[in-house]
Amino acid sequence: MTKFALRVCFLALGFCSISLAVSAQEIVHALAGTVTAIDSTRKTITVTTDDGSEGVFKDATDSHRSIEFSKIIRAETTPAANFKANGMRAIVFYYGMDSQRTVVAMRSLGAGPFERTTGSLVSFNRGTHTLTIQKPSGERETFHIDAQSIAETSAGAAEGDKLDASNGDNLRVTSATVNGVKTALFIAPA
Repeated sequence: MTKFALRVCFLALGFCSISLAVSAQEIVHALAGTVTAIDSTRKTITVTTDDGSEGVFKDATDSHRSIEFSKIIRAETTPAANFKANGMRAIVFYYGMDSQRTVVAMRSLGAGPFERTTGSLVSFNRGTHTLTIQKPSGERETFHIDAQSIAETSAGAAEGDKLDASNGDNLRVTSATVNGVKTALFIAPA
């Protein structure tokens, strides 16, 4: 009976250590904004975000933290230490909160022009890859979601077609015209 109890204890300890390791993973989030400063000495990147606030992000180059970051998204980004596009609109992929945010990677949004639209979600159709929001003026605007679209979800940064918003939720969409079609580049709660 003692051997059985000892095996059960070791098994329970194993499950506890696995669950602790999983919970220690940092979830990578995203936001869009304009890179206003890159300080390679301090290893920081300063971004004026789409909501108008300024954020200073610590570079994660030397970090050995375990992170949960989509391999699909990560493949299309530049590691923070290699991002040199000061003044460029970009999506910042980070973990942490407020003044303790650590940048993992960046994705330049290109030259633009960009449009920022805020409104409530009217419809999100994964089949047609479209998202329609109603602006405060009552006007509706529809955006195409393509393979490059990124969404900030309750589980962190995800591909745009994995948006987890419900009708009526307030969203902020950063978009550009791609091949003649208004395309969502970044979607986040407003």
